[in-house]
Amino acid sequence: MKTPLYGLISRMDQEREEAKRLAPYAVKSAESRGRVYPEKEHPYRTAFQRDRDRIVHSTAFRRLEYKTQVFVNHEGDYYRTRLTHSLEASQIARVIARVLRLNTDLVEVITLAHDLGHTPFGHAGEDELAELMKGHGGFNHNLQSLRIVDYLEERYPSFRGLNLTYESRVGLFKHPELLEEARARGMGDFEPFKSPSLEAQVVDLADEIAYDNHDIDDGLASGLLAEAELDRVGLWHEVKKGLKLDKSRSSEIRRYQVIRALINLEVTDLVHQSLKNIGRAKVRNPEAVRDKEHFLIAFSDAVKEKREELREFLRLKLYRHYRVVRMTDKAKRFIRALFEVYLARPEQLPPGSQQRLKKEGVPRVVCDYIAGMTDRYAQDEYRKFFEPYEKV
Repeated sequence: MKTPLYGLISRMDQEREEAKRLAPYAVKSAESRGRVYPEKEHPYRTAFQRDRDRIVHSTAFRRLEYKTQVFVNHEGDYYRTRLTHSLEASQIARVIARVLRLNTDLVEVITLAHDLGHTPFGHAGEDELAELMKGHGGFNHNLQSLRIVDYLEERYPSFRGLNLTYESRVGLFKHPELLEEARARGMGDFEPFKSPSLEAQVVDLADEIAYDNHDIDDGLASGLLAEAELDRVGLWHEVKKGLKLDKSRSSEIRRYQVIRALINLEVTDLVHQSLKNIGRAKVRNPEAVRDKEHFLIAFSDAVKEKREELREFLRLKLYRHYRVVRMTDKAKRFIRALFEVYLARPEQLPPGSQQRLKKEGVPRVVCDYIAGMTDRYAQDEYRKFFEPYEKV
């Protein structure tokens, strides 16, 4: 019997490859602090690869398909959802991490999980739940993402949650100021830090790059943004002028080419500036990164200033557009009405939620239930409660 030309690549082979390939300041899977509930290591998947797979197979991740960014789900099938956004952000983050020799598996875990805690109806839903939960422990979508992977997902017989590694869980904070709130709510014994891992920092800015650019795309496609106005914004004008686009091509192709070039410019600037920052800071290990007062993953001052002008344009022309404001206001009414109905009569919650009422309190259980809804499900629930001829 002939010996196979190629053998299996084991987890330990991959860990050794990480030690050779990754930068000294990258987080290594072999050096993970482990999981809350000890588990036997997998023979051919690293710890962070297992974390990523658990996220992808989770209920909360599937629900992102019907949770929206700017446009409510029924406004059209073309627009981005939380799921498509997470995939686009993950692609950008992996490119940045690979070039910087960071751990792409950990970056992918954090990116795919970073929006799990978002409510239906985008930021409008989050703002309304945060207002409703004042005096009841508050609401923050980053902490809700952690709550989902630590507790709300149910997949295993011996513990609740997904039992992710310490590094994946702490990566969901992104910002250290959330640490005290998490501790106050008993969400884990995390060590204090001034800056998160470089992997988490990459996710934070890849997230911005992704949603800025796809909000431009969706805004133009919807007609809420006018390209003639966008042409007066410095960064967009600069990139578009440099492309020398063929005017015989469709507007959709020309728009895509500008957005593609804009993403490339931002990623390239981020990579080069971050390498300079890392070199100046002389960080030699992940622990040194956590002691830095400021993020090392950053844009150059020039691009940062130009991006701010572009983001201000989006704030004024898209997020405050009267149609978006109408959608936002309607969404907040949906959330508030559902919250008040469940709060007044929690026996209307499904059995699984009712079992948690005594231990966790009605407001938190109601908050979890509503935060986990998709846009479509929240709209269906609203109709069942408030339209007299709708079946319950």
